[in-house]
Amino acid sequence: MTEKTRVDGVHPERQIVSIAIWQGLIAAGGAFGAAYLFSRAPEAMAGWLRIVLMVVFVLIGAASGVSVSMLLRRQHRGRVIALTVNYLIFLAGLVGLLQVLGVFTGIDALGATFGKGIPWLGGVLAGYLIGSIGDKFEGNYDLAQKFRYAGKIVSTASFVAFLFAVGLLRALAFIAGQFNRSLPFLIVIIILVTGLMLHLLSKQEIASALHAKASHNEAISGFLFLSPNLLGFLFFFAGPLLLSLYVSFTNSDSFGTQDWVGVDNYAKIINLTVAKLDSVDQPATEALDTAVYDELTRIKWIGNGIIIGAEDKLFWIALRNTIVFTLLALPLSIVPALLLASLLNSKLPGMKFFRAVYFLPTVAAVVGVALIWQWLYNAAVGYINFSINNVIVFVNGFLGTNIIDPQIRWLSDTKVALLAVVIMSAWQWLGYYSVIFLAGMQNIPRELYEAATVDGAGS
Repeated sequence: MTEKTRVDGVHPERQIVSIAIWQGLIAAGGAFGAAYLFSRAPEAMAGWLRIVLMVVFVLIGAASGVSVSMLLRRQHRGRVIALTVNYLIFLAGLVGLLQVLGVFTGIDALGATFGKGIPWLGGVLAGYLIGSIGDKFEGNYDLAQKFRYAGKIVSTASFVAFLFAVGLLRALAFIAGQFNRSLPFLIVIIILVTGLMLHLLSKQEIASALHAKASHNEAISGFLFLSPNLLGFLFFFAGPLLLSLYVSFTNSDSFGTQDWVGVDNYAKIINLTVAKLDSVDQPATEALDTAVYDELTRIKWIGNGIIIGAEDKLFWIALRNTIVFTLLALPLSIVPALLLASLLNSKLPGMKFFRAVYFLPTVAAVVGVALIWQWLYNAAVGYINFSINNVIVFVNGFLGTNIIDPQIRWLSDTKVALLAVVIMSAWQWLGYYSVIFLAGMQNIPRELYEAATVDGAGS
C-alpha cells in the first residue's frame, strides 16, 4: 500500500468515524442538557432563558444525532450538519470563555488606561520607519540588516512598554488566575476539540470521502463568510424581537417573576371607550371612568361632541406618531431621491464624487448625525433658525412687511418635534434611496432608450 493510498483511504475513514463519535457525544450532551433544564433548572433562571436553552440543546442534539447516521453512510449532508454544529459550539465556547475569564468587564478598565500607552505606540511606528530605512540600502546587505534589526528592537520594546502602560500584563495575570477552577479548562477543551473537528471536516480528503462536490465547498465557504452578519442578525435583532414577543404575553416588569397572562396586555392597549359630552368643555372626570381610562381626544360631532378614552393612552399616541412619521418621511426621502438619482445618472463631470458625498449620511454614525442636527435645531444659535431669521429680515426690508421671527423650538415644542425627526431621517436616507434608484437606472438596457428615442419619447 502506497503512502498516498494510505492517506486517501485509511486515514479519512478513521477520521470520519472519530467525527461521528464526537457528534454522538454532542447529541448525548444535548439530550442531557435539555433533560436537566426541564427537570432541575435553577430557580433563579428566567423562564424565557430556560425555554431558549432547552430549544438550543434539543436542536443541537437532534442535528448531531442525524449527522452521525449520515456520516456513517458517507453522505455529504452529514458533513454540512457537523460543520454547522461544531462551528456554533466553537463560537459559543469562545464567547463563554471570554465571559468566564472576565474579559468583557476588563475592556472597560483597559479603555480607562489606554491613553497612557498611546505615546508608546509612536515608538512602534518609529521602529517600523527605522526598519524601512534599510530598504534603501539594498546594495549594502549588512547595513540594511542592521537597520531592520534596530527597527525590530525599537518596535518590540515600545510595544512591551505599551503593554505595561495600559496594564494589559496585569490583566493577563488576572486572566491566568481564573484558571483555578475547572470550568475554564472544560471550555478550553471543548474549543480545542471543536476546532480540531472543524479542521478535519474542512480537509479535502474527508470531503472527497463524503462525496462532496466543488459546488458544495463553494456553498459552505459562502455561508461561512455570511455567518458573522447572519449570527449578528439572529442574536441582536431576531432574538430580541422574539423575546419581546414572548414578554408581551407576560406581566414581566424586567425585575421580578414573569407570569403568563396571555393576550391581556394586548386587550389593555387597544381598549377604548366612547362617551357623549353634555357640554364642549365638560371635564373628562365626569364623562369617563378615569380610574381606568385617560382622555385620548375629543371630536366635535353632533351636539356637544364625543370624548374618546383609552386604557393605555401612550400606545395610541405612539401609533399616531408612527403613522405620521411614515407618511411624511417616506415621500420626503424617496421622491427627492428619485430626482437626485436622475441627476447623478447624467454624464456631467464630477458625478462620481457627488455620488459618494450624498451617500455619506447613510453610513455615518447615528450618534454623530444626531449631534449635528441637535446643533442645527438649536433655537438660539442653530443655523436653521439663523437662516429663517435672515430670510425674514430680507423680506421685511425688501417688501416692507412686518413678519415676526417665529423662533421655532424644534426639539422642545411638541408641535414640531416630530417634524424635526422626519426632516433628519429623510436627509439621512436620501443618499441610500438615491443609490438604489441609480443602480436601477444604470441597469436599464441601452436598447430600451434607443427604442424610446425612435418612438419619439421626450420630443
